[in-house]
Amino acid sequence: MHGIRLGLFVLASCVSVVIWGHGPGATGGEKAPALPAPLGVRLVDWTLPASSDGQPWSVNRDCREAKAVVVLFLGTQCPVNNLYLPILSDLQKKFDPQGVLFVGINSNPRDDRAAVVRHAKEFGLPFVVLKDEGAKVADRFAAARTPEAFVLDGTRTVRYRGRIDDRYDKGIQRPQATRHDLADAIDAVLAGRQVAHPVTEAAGCPIARPPQSIRQVGGVQVTYTKQVAKLIQNHCQECHRPGEAGPFSLLTYQDAASWSAAIREVVEERRMPPWHADPAHGQFRNARRLSDADRTTLLTWIDQGCLEGDSVDLPPLRKFVAGWRIGQPDAIFTMQEAVQVPAQAPKGGIPYKFILVSEPFPEEKWVQAVECRPGAASVVHHITAFLLPPGTDVSHWRTDKSLIALSYADDSNLGGYGLGEDPLTLPAGEAKRIPKGARIAFEMHYTPNGTACSDRSCVGLVYAKETLRHQVLTGSAMQFILLIPPGAANHRVVATKTFDRPAVLLSLCPHMHLRGKSAAFRLTRPDGSREILLSVPRYDFNWQTNYYLTEPLHVPKGSKLEFEVYYDNSSGNPNNPNPRTFVSWGEQSWDEMMAGFFEYYWESVN
Repeated sequence: MHGIRLGLFVLASCVSVVIWGHGPGATGGEKAPALPAPLGVRLVDWTLPASSDGQPWSVNRDCREAKAVVVLFLGTQCPVNNLYLPILSDLQKKFDPQGVLFVGINSNPRDDRAAVVRHAKEFGLPFVVLKDEGAKVADRFAAARTPEAFVLDGTRTVRYRGRIDDRYDKGIQRPQATRHDLADAIDAVLAGRQVAHPVTEAAGCPIARPPQSIRQVGGVQVTYTKQVAKLIQNHCQECHRPGEAGPFSLLTYQDAASWSAAIREVVEERRMPPWHADPAHGQFRNARRLSDADRTTLLTWIDQGCLEGDSVDLPPLRKFVAGWRIGQPDAIFTMQEAVQVPAQAPKGGIPYKFILVSEPFPEEKWVQAVECRPGAASVVHHITAFLLPPGTDVSHWRTDKSLIALSYADDSNLGGYGLGEDPLTLPAGEAKRIPKGARIAFEMHYTPNGTACSDRSCVGLVYAKETLRHQVLTGSAMQFILLIPPGAANHRVVATKTFDRPAVLLSLCPHMHLRGKSAAFRLTRPDGSREILLSVPRYDFNWQTNYYLTEPLHVPKGSKLEFEVYYDNSSGNPNNPNPRTFVSWGEQSWDEMMAGFFEYYWESVN
């Protein structure tokens, strides 16, 4: 249900990425980096081949005239790394006239030289990128992440190591940096001053290194083929495969072993697989959370050195029909013209684009499964597929607010796409209705990632084959009148929906923006009994999940569904665009929304 209503399900200018950050900046009494920083050490005797032509590149020879050298450890697949590349290019252009030389180093074993060259060309990097086979230079620098920066002074002594700035961290995407650590360190080195904060913690992906030999003895030996492959198939591959939103693929043993450091970190901290529902309330058929036993198995496999195992134990590959999670669609509707997405968003973000995708349906259709697929997943933040009613004058529908308002109707939504979102799949006998003469339209939200690209998204439909019993609808409990005070750290808002006839609930989906703190759905029945259906104690703007109930919930006539949320508009919320302003309803991420969506059908009464 990601992007569930036109103009409502808005995930703004924040790029949906997986933040593999390690922690807050290490300054003063803050947490120190896991690896020692080689501060005060001269690192002058290393040579690597340039990725573009393979010719040797030497810090002694090629940096002879530089007043300072910035060494950047980079990767090709890390989303945080790629978000920083335009910033690093700007820094290089700023400091190059002052005699500062920038050089990139790629130490990831899964990035061969050709991939490094393509990546540098794609992002237009203005500095050379070297390939570090075996991570030997990364080990010399004790580099841990991508991106991670080191500043060497004129004697090639390390004076700074850490992040570029504080824009990104675990679960944090500040609209603007509040500290510019790398730029400040370069300024200090050029001026001959001591760097004020010589060590900070970089946010990004761990640099992949070859798996270690077995470090844990005793107990059951865990192998990829026998225990781990099935776990990754069930919990990871829906997103982590080519063409999907996951920043890297996890389809093979080599993939999993190469990314084992990142896997260990996010699994140990329970950040992946992404799942935010409190297990004390409700059961959901699309729950991604690893069980404690599966979590232990995965971590043990990494601790034991990522053993591959016997190929006879390998489970059958998980099959995706041409990438479709719903199987082969009966019909596919694709945007007729591609949308050109710029490398950088203009001030205020890219306005939502509303695009007709189909001609009027010649006959009524009932849809059992819906999957929206982005043409350029790296820049498509969300897709909302909705219906324009029969007879709509499409010559001006994009600007007709009365028509846009029709999309709020319970029978207008088909489905959507968003990072980590599951496609709509309904049991036999349940379906969504497309009336004769209706058209499918898209609401598209694009978030540039530093590279210009072209998008032609599509939607696939599986039509109902069984006798229809129930028409599935998408309802909502919303509060349009929002006014969140400046500095409010725990602002409560409630919206309700009363059922005037018996109904059956199928799913629940909370939606807020960057100030969203927590959310819950409660049901009060006519007899006064109350039940928490879903609790999301730590709401995450980057993961807009539709929680599908394991068992449909029968709701008596007169029951009240309450959607309760809390907002944090204080300076203590690092994602807050501006804690000094009143916040009201709006489409962009610096505005807010309060919408509790749910899928349901009316229960037949005999």
